[in-house]
Amino acid sequence: MPEFATSTAPLAELQADVVAVFATSGRSNSGGGPVLGDAAAQAAAALGVDLAQELAAIRFEGKLGSVGRVPTRGALRAPLLLVVGLDVAARVDLERLRKGAGAAARNATRGATLVIAVPLDLLPDGTDAADAVQAVVEGAGLGAYAYTTYRTKSPDVPSVERVVAVVGDDQLPAAERGLAAGRVLVRATALTRDLVNTPPGAKRPPALADRAAELAREAGLEVRVLDETALADGGFGGILGVGQGSSAPPRLVELTYTPTAPDAAGHVVLVGKGITFDTGGISLKPSTSMATMKSDMGGAGAVLGAMTALRDLGVTHKVTGLLALAENMPSGTAIRVSDVLTHRGGTTVEVMNTDAEGRLVLADALVYATELDPDAIVDLATLTGAQVVALGNRIAGLMGSDDGLLAELEAAAAATGERVWRLPLPEDYAEQLRSEVADLKNIGRPGQAGTLIAGLYLKEFTGEVPWAHLDIAGPAFTEDGDGYYLAKGGTGVMVRTLVRFLQQRSAAA
Repeated sequence: MPEFATSTAPLAELQADVVAVFATSGRSNSGGGPVLGDAAAQAAAALGVDLAQELAAIRFEGKLGSVGRVPTRGALRAPLLLVVGLDVAARVDLERLRKGAGAAARNATRGATLVIAVPLDLLPDGTDAADAVQAVVEGAGLGAYAYTTYRTKSPDVPSVERVVAVVGDDQLPAAERGLAAGRVLVRATALTRDLVNTPPGAKRPPALADRAAELAREAGLEVRVLDETALADGGFGGILGVGQGSSAPPRLVELTYTPTAPDAAGHVVLVGKGITFDTGGISLKPSTSMATMKSDMGGAGAVLGAMTALRDLGVTHKVTGLLALAENMPSGTAIRVSDVLTHRGGTTVEVMNTDAEGRLVLADALVYATELDPDAIVDLATLTGAQVVALGNRIAGLMGSDDGLLAELEAAAAATGERVWRLPLPEDYAEQLRSEVADLKNIGRPGQAGTLIAGLYLKEFTGEVPWAHLDIAGPAFTEDGDGYYLAKGGTGVMVRTLVRFLQQRSAAA
């Protein structure tokens, strides 16, 4: 993770390796070509060149994430100037700025100090400098991320060491606030990315529980870990059932954040699916489908990452995080198709597909969550392949029982650039879950509304508490990256949205 700082110095005076400025696309203007922001124009004056002409020569048009590289030849104290496109002026917003800053970080030289001129002149009128600087820090910090723990050589990954956000003198106090918030969120998201990217053999449930406890205590959280004995005593039959095929027993990790000055608004519980590796169990996946299954704990990882940010961001809600951890393996002790498990609270389920295991561990955790007297429950899970079919790899499915809660999450996601799409939970579809042997089956009709059926299964265990479910099966892991601030691998999706949601609740209290 880079260091971050702010500055009000002129770009020409800043000692750095790379300076990044921004431009918009002029393809909707009669003149065509890129439109330089104020900082880009100042850099052009310092260089003594017609920068627009230079950019035209390399066919730079200002499209989102496009980067023009201009040697400064000593005119600036940085040897390289990057001009980064932000799209057509009318479309520029904080998410495009975040992406532009990510592109700058990914195109900087190795080990660089990267100076980024914050382009308030290109953002919509009234944009707060704190929000703009936070977007720059998030974009550059996440764009500079790389998972290199197991690489002995890594010449092909970004390695920005320091990011300096440049603002005007009157914007400095707001900029410092934005930088502080952005730094915390970059750290929290990178933590989740690291956990998702960790090889599955290094994060089996007991090991991941220990690591979560260590990180949580560093963040000022209370920690309680339920081992297999405590899970059995507590009636957590779903978590135990999924984990019984593995030689590494399951865990339920309970994290509690109690603010120093709590508000009167109450208590939110976050629940994360934490399947540390998913073979499908007896309903074995094809080997090609296992290639990304180290990411099947992305929901638990996001909950943990978000929880570590709460103290530093001054969230005034009480928040509990529940990480339901298990490894879904085939063996002589694994659950079989048609076995019946008993969830916490007594509901029985006929397991008709052992690869529909995420809902089994979540159901136990959701019942426990309702017992904690919360005002709202939000669960996150890499739950269904059907979510990817419906929404692809960059949009999460959002479902739940309370329109107000869903609207809060939609607003939080819109502010962070993490996209969600609300899906229905039709009551009549729940008939597919009725079993002739037990209270429920864990799947519905093959090939029909798998994401909705999974959501309806979870709803059975939420009681009367307002509840929302985020299916992040697609967005939690990318095999391609996006060229902006998402590297290949774990994305840390929904960490920033969860934190924003909790900040919104704190502000409204």
